[in-house]
Amino acid sequence: MSPGFAIVLVHGSYHTPKPYAPFIQSLKEAGIVAFCPQLPSSDPIKLQLGDSSTPDYDQAAPKSGFPQPADDVKVIEELLENLICGQGRNVLLLGHSAGGFTASAAALPKFLAKNRKPKMGGVIGIYYICAFLVPVGESINSFFQPKDGSDPIIPPYCKFHQHGTDVLVSTINGAKFFFNGLDEEQAEIYENTLTATAIPTTVLTNDAYTSLPCAYLVTEDDLALDPKYQEGMVALHNQREGVDIKVSRAKSGHSPHLTWKEGLLEDVLRFGNENLR
Repeated sequence: MSPGFAIVLVHGSYHTPKPYAPFIQSLKEAGIVAFCPQLPSSDPIKLQLGDSSTPDYDQAAPKSGFPQPADDVKVIEELLENLICGQGRNVLLLGHSAGGFTASAAALPKFLAKNRKPKMGGVIGIYYICAFLVPVGESINSFFQPKDGSDPIIPPYCKFHQHGTDVLVSTINGAKFFFNGLDEEQAEIYENTLTATAIPTTVLTNDAYTSLPCAYLVTEDDLALDPKYQEGMVALHNQREGVDIKVSRAKSGHSPHLTWKEGLLEDVLRFGNENLR
């Protein structure tokens, strides 16, 4: 296999791969093979939402419950197994929003390039795009909620659908919160690709922050994840010994893969090439 790298883009909650297609095309034009698989936690089929054109978020939950990030991690691990162990590829992980949790969880020691020598291939780093940097031992939900038992924090774009003990969350005003920076027509098109997700309770057990080069893109015009919160997560981790997450910044909302595409492409390629082994 060539000494370059492939990219696995791990999408965020509520998303399908559709909003990432323009960025995947830009990577392709730059000579980079990229993958963005549909993750179960926001897959309309796995969520049993019915007709995709008119999804019903109030249908009964699947018998096994709604998919969790643990199910997403399995999909990424299977892809890494194929790309790295099967094909000997170097891989750069990109984690967008809640996909940061999944990317961190899937970057297991057995997949890391530094641990595979003299075999070829392996994960060379993680590039987080306005992503959740959840500490080991926490889930996305537990990390973002108050520890003192006070009223839960509810993002303004969330709408809850109760299914007995199962809770499904869809989005409201998705064009505003997820796709600001696009013109109104484009933002509405992408808003219509959003689905739903269950409250994410999978606990992170893999410590990728200390074992891999990591970079973080702070999106300064983000309405879905406050840039101050993004900076706080990076600072929290960078206090730990052995963690050195490099920070870039963009005047972008929560979808820089659409609103800051060329800048993101340049930054991702720079980071990937710096960390080829």
